[in-house]
Amino acid sequence: MNIKTILVHLDHADRCSARVDLARAIARTQGAHLIGLLPSGLLEGTVPADALPTGMTDYIAESARYLQQRAQGIAEGFRARMGQISHEVRETDGTTIGSLVAHGRSSDLVVVGQEDRASESDVPVRGLVAQVMLDVGRPVLVVPYAGNFEQVGQDVLLAWDGSRAAAVAMREALPLLAHARRVTLASFRRTASSQEDALLIPDMTRWLQRHGVEATVEQHVTEIDTSDALLSRVSDLGADLVVMGGYGHSRLRERVLGGVTREVLAHMTVPVLIAH
Repeated sequence: MNIKTILVHLDHADRCSARVDLARAIARTQGAHLIGLLPSGLLEGTVPADALPTGMTDYIAESARYLQQRAQGIAEGFRARMGQISHEVRETDGTTIGSLVAHGRSSDLVVVGQEDRASESDVPVRGLVAQVMLDVGRPVLVVPYAGNFEQVGQDVLLAWDGSRAAAVAMREALPLLAHARRVTLASFRRTASSQEDALLIPDMTRWLQRHGVEATVEQHVTEIDTSDALLSRVSDLGADLVVMGGYGHSRLRERVLGGVTREVLAHMTVPVLIAH
């Protein structure tokens, strides 16, 4: 089982190139087709205040022209980085989140950037990771807003809590795990007895083995927050990828991520593959 179609979010932020480089590296390893999805920003009103000349007579037309020219520049930059990788650019005037969800459903992996609230980008798409993860029905690879990540999957930490979401994430990560040098299956709980039987760790390790993945098992009892313990272990291991389940509330309520998911995505230092 390989990843055959990868969708990467393109925008004009400085971190777009890091996102593209990582997506390209995975596409090369997997023999995948790489789609650069490029929302123009037309429906989101993302024209910087100083981008257009003063005294114009048709602000709407000038704004559309500016966004079109900006999109052309982003597309050219994407194509220039591809080399021999099979690729295409899909430009859309739809909203960023709606476009990522719609096009992501015909992909095997969706690559997006971690939200950076300190960014000066004029495209502040708040809640992008959460919305896409909850709606797209595909695994989402989140790239941190700091650091360089030209490849992932050499040293992987699987965050296992026995949940449906974690099981889905591990299944979706199999194509990446096949190329890993080290895989660690780690669980974190507050007491030695809580949920131990529900984790079925021997069953999970045998399942991984049948897929050719040998995992080292770690079971941690921790008094600190699970997210802090997980991120600390990532640092200790020198892991370059975290695989975990993602959680959110019902569609009938405000869309907010579960506590561990939210904290990991806020403070991650390596890419996170997440599924819901």
